[in-house]
Amino acid sequence: MPKTPLISIIVSCYNQAPYIDEALDSILNQTYQNWECIIVNDGSTDDTEDIVSKWLNKDARFQYIASTNKGVSNARNIGIEKAVGTYVLPLDGDDIFGTDYVELGLSEFNKHPDLKVVYCKAEKFGTETGKWELPDFSLEKLRFVNMIFCSAIFKKEDWKSINGYDVNMIHGLEDWEFWIALLKDGGQVKQLDYIGFYYRIKEKSRQADLNSSTDKIEMMCAYISEKHADFYINHLGSFHKFHKEYLHLKNAHNKLSIDRKTIANLFFKTFFGFKIFKEK
Repeated sequence: MPKTPLISIIVSCYNQAPYIDEALDSILNQTYQNWECIIVNDGSTDDTEDIVSKWLNKDARFQYIASTNKGVSNARNIGIEKAVGTYVLPLDGDDIFGTDYVELGLSEFNKHPDLKVVYCKAEKFGTETGKWELPDFSLEKLRFVNMIFCSAIFKKEDWKSINGYDVNMIHGLEDWEFWIALLKDGGQVKQLDYIGFYYRIKEKSRQADLNSSTDKIEMMCAYISEKHADFYINHLGSFHKFHKEYLHLKNAHNKLSIDRKTIANLFFKTFFGFKIFKEK
């Protein structure tokens, strides 16, 4: 594999015209220069296309695809399908990269070809600022929470092997599902000790809408659980194991409740002459 392989940066955008210049500028300013950038407009109704056209004229490495609005998973898949790079790096149209991110990330792949995912540390900006505190990666933790943001580097061949991003993740959590699919059967993950990703926080966003909807979160989590039942069974055990643990916890809780009632009755009987809980 060449020391300077081509990386395909896939920018998906939907009504992010005020921010797209910053996103594309952070790509143009990368210290690693062997890249192509495929911008997929997911049916925006703002002036995204007009803004992007200026970048197409500025540098031939920028490409543009207009699509109907079908969600970020579909938009990324469209861009990656067209990509010719060995590696892929997604970017949402309102976020930005640090200048050394691609160079440092691909350096890790050159040193460790068996890596499946390389990502970095991150900061928030916009309506909320500061370090984005995420748990360290482990496959066990990935069962319950996603700790890898969308803008991590992976190989196109690995994307193809799992049939890409799942377009059924229409409400969100598509990154979490993607990493589970990619990593559940094994593969090394590396986090760079470098802040190279900046996540924009806005008052109104798709993520904010998801966070405010318990029903949508439950729907997506149920879908992930069903699709990757093998992953959860392998790491958590069968329904029989869960049932036994549930009964154990229930019995322990009941015993604790009884003990508390006994102590409370003794206290009130001693000092006030009556009991507050009826005895069975």
